[in-house]
Amino acid sequence: MANLVIMPRQGQSVESCIITTWQKKKGDRVNEGDIIFSYETDKSAFDEPAQFSGVILHTFAEEGDVVDCLAPVCIIGEEGEDISSLLGGAAPAEEKKEEPKAEDAAPAEKAEPAAAPEATKPEGDRLRISPRAKNLALKTGVDLSAVTPTGPHGRIIERDVNAALDAGKVGTTAAVEDFLRGIVPEKKEGSEAPASAPAAAAAPSADVYAYEEAPMSNVRKVIAKSMHASLSEMAQLTLNASFDATRLLAYRKLLKERGEEMGLSKVTINDMVLFAVGRILPKFPDINANLVDGKIRRFAHANVGCAVDTDRGLLVPVITCAEKKTLAEVSADAKRLAGGAREGKLSPDEMSGGSFTVTNLGSLGVESFTPVINPPQTAILGVCCTVNRLKADGTVYPAMGLSLTFDHRAVDGAPAAKFLKELCTALESFDLLLAK
Repeated sequence: MANLVIMPRQGQSVESCIITTWQKKKGDRVNEGDIIFSYETDKSAFDEPAQFSGVILHTFAEEGDVVDCLAPVCIIGEEGEDISSLLGGAAPAEEKKEEPKAEDAAPAEKAEPAAAPEATKPEGDRLRISPRAKNLALKTGVDLSAVTPTGPHGRIIERDVNAALDAGKVGTTAAVEDFLRGIVPEKKEGSEAPASAPAAAAAPSADVYAYEEAPMSNVRKVIAKSMHASLSEMAQLTLNASFDATRLLAYRKLLKERGEEMGLSKVTINDMVLFAVGRILPKFPDINANLVDGKIRRFAHANVGCAVDTDRGLLVPVITCAEKKTLAEVSADAKRLAGGAREGKLSPDEMSGGSFTVTNLGSLGVESFTPVINPPQTAILGVCCTVNRLKADGTVYPAMGLSLTFDHRAVDGAPAAKFLKELCTALESFDLLLAK
């Protein structure tokens, strides 16, 4: 019996996923437990195993396509099995459309140019083209008007662009951009042969303005939406302060020299800041909070988000109950979560429920910046680099900067300043903080 494979929902906030790789193709036999395809949410990457054995009879999406959660991705059954009831109304017609193409393959040489423009615009002026095909077209300058679509519903897919390139159907990048915008160049009779000459002449100027265009990833879209909402809906204000990091740096040096035997050699400055934040946050409930629908949600525990830079974008996994953990535990959690974020292996639950966020640009030499609050949190801490400064007695000391951005709708300036001052005091005497 044929079965539908649907796109799983990885977390309540996930609405769609993008298929990154088909591990099995249409016509391949799969056994229960075999990986069918890989996909990404806005924050993590997953593999989808087969729940039953059989042959992949039909696929509903290509690599690079965004698929809604719980929507069908493919059909697994046995060869020759009737799957019309699972395909829906449009799919059987789609299969009938493709059969004549195979039969007409031999004489299609002359019919192709006439059929392509009509097939590429099946609904009004909307061009159906997959993201991968679009990127390839822009990179190669293929003549899109000469491409014959073979994808579902008259869609141009990557193999169609490659077929046109193999046939020598090349134009310019500018022509591809025009075609994608719906501007189709007029073709005069007998103009096919010299069509490549203008392309060669235009190549130098095209190279000067060459660029690569790619659609925003799911992660980037989520970040953009979140940051825009943060800046447009909150009353954000940033306070900057610094502290004498002499004792903090001395303790870090001690850990590097003698901490290995106790499993503490890999503790970083950022781990120490996260530890201090976890201890101080519970004293300031309006900062250790979320503002949701006009209500302040004050957390019972310090669930500290640590911003991680990844190839897919900025992710913020959360160290839960940080106020209860030792420095070694905070350090271990931070490394595990950062590694999982970079590898795309964190669950949505590990990146939700944060009450406060710490973001560190100090390692990149940033002396001061304005971090943007991660909604619906009420504050975020930016950690800056150390800068040598002079005391009144002429001695030089390493000053580390901290930037606290808070939502003035939920937090007033005085409580925010008190939190920042107490945090600076704790970090300045970090060895004493460990004794509490």
